[in-house]
Amino acid sequence: MTLNCIIIDDEPLAAELLASYVKRTPFLSLTGTFNNAITGMQAIREKEVHLCFMDIQMPELNGLELAQLIPSRTKVIFTTAFSQYAVDGYKVNALDYLMKPISYDDFLASVYKAVKFFAEFPSLGMSDRFFYVKSDYKLVKVDFDDILFVEGEKDYVKIYLESRETPILSLLNLKKVEECLPKGEFMRTHRSYIVHLTKASVIDRLHFVIGENRIPISETYKPEVIKYLDSHSL
Repeated sequence: MTLNCIIIDDEPLAAELLASYVKRTPFLSLTGTFNNAITGMQAIREKEVHLCFMDIQMPELNGLELAQLIPSRTKVIFTTAFSQYAVDGYKVNALDYLMKPISYDDFLASVYKAVKFFAEFPSLGMSDRFFYVKSDYKLVKVDFDDILFVEGEKDYVKIYLESRETPILSLLNLKKVEECLPKGEFMRTHRSYIVHLTKASVIDRLHFVIGENRIPISETYKPEVIKYLDSHSL
């Protein structure tokens, strides 16, 4: 699913920067940019808006006041140059808080919080079977059904896919990937490995065999593997 976004900021340069970030992020769609809270609120009421990047200090109606008026289906990420608003931002249930000047890395980290939120609450709009990971300075789409297994190496993961010969290398930890994958289809078999259960052709006492790869089963995760095998064996 694509998340529909709007930007509400009375500073043109700040709004332009955010718009450029939205446009370079493939799972975001910019619905509109507004220079005051009143017109922004009207857009939220008339359109399906998943995510609102909103400045706090604005004339007439400020961002904190607006956040209390918009429907709960629209999540807010505040953008401001003033750190003293951080606590107030969370009091109105903001998804995140970005300090200006905003880097793309910080922007992307906030956006992933939104992706996680909508993945956990599919009725609010996020039910697709994929995620994006950052690799080689770009975002690469990874379909759940294409994953064979995932290997963790210190601060990186390697995602092995059926559709490509070489794995995708991304600066992530394995726990973060595990949280995003559907339980029941994927399983942690070792502190360094997650396997796609349906891709295994053979499972022995020590390994999942996926193609030519032998994925180890450690003692820590063996009870969960045994439980899975008991429920899928004749």
